[in-house]
Amino acid sequence: MKKQIKNYIKAFSAASVLVFAACEDGDKVFDQIIADVERGAALRTIEVLSDELPIGVSDGSFGVTLEVQARDNGRAVTAVDVFVSFRDATPDDAPGNTEENLLTTINAADFIGGPAGYPQFTFNATLAELLAGTGIAADEIDGSDQFRIRFELVLESGRRLSFAQNSSTLTGAFFSSPFLYSATVVCPPKAPTPGVWTINMTDSYGDGWQTSTGGGGAGITVTLNDGTVLEVGLCSPYGSAAGTFLGGTDCVPNDGSSGTGTITIPAGTESADWFFPGDFYGEIGFEIITPNGNVVGGYTGVDAGPITIDFCKD
Repeated sequence: MKKQIKNYIKAFSAASVLVFAACEDGDKVFDQIIADVERGAALRTIEVLSDELPIGVSDGSFGVTLEVQARDNGRAVTAVDVFVSFRDATPDDAPGNTEENLLTTINAADFIGGPAGYPQFTFNATLAELLAGTGIAADEIDGSDQFRIRFELVLESGRRLSFAQNSSTLTGAFFSSPFLYSATVVCPPKAPTPGVWTINMTDSYGDGWQTSTGGGGAGITVTLNDGTVLEVGLCSPYGSAAGTFLGGTDCVPNDGSSGTGTITIPAGTESADWFFPGDFYGEIGFEIITPNGNVVGGYTGVDAGPITIDFCKD
């Protein structure tokens, strides 16, 4: 109970500060954005359409819609150069990292008018085009490798603006203008390895798991293609967990700080969808190990949602 009260006080205090500071800080950020645009230009992210490149998928691509913000409603920008480089997740092995190369140039004539009056364009590059742009062979890439795509604005004055000229104001969530994007190579989904999967679980506070509620909640669920739902999680010691999975008899007994659970995926299973219910206090950690002994997933500090299984590692 002390823990819950402490966290509620922290949350209330943080929220109060945020409410009073939001308007003032928002005005400052907006003023800084305008100042930066007047000095040069910005390339605002409207939407990242795709930033994953599945191996062996012919139509896999990187895609993003961008808006050119500069004086004269963007007419000060005459073109956008697009560069690509390759970052090897295991640089000690071939092919290693590459220097960037010019992939293409998008001329102002290819821009279209955006709803705010600034020109926009959508850029797409297939995996084959990115490979050709970096000189990497298709059989040299592996999961977690990345292609880095950098945009550079060419102004009518001859100036060039890109990632190196960016300020922290333009790269933040309020106004996303990073100029630099990553497209990650991933392995396409496959049938899960049948057998016993191991989930090593931790809690940094030492009181078991509290996921979707402050006392307990649901565990990690794994939904098989036949509708079977498997569930695993560290038991919570709090009475308020009663009626939830973490307050029941099927959760994993633990010393408060760690515990290991297992699930069994039957042979013939075609798919298994993993879901994390949330981390109420920000204390949870876990790793998922296949029957082959490979770590293929874990908690990375995100909110409730699907758990990505890295099929490249199994």
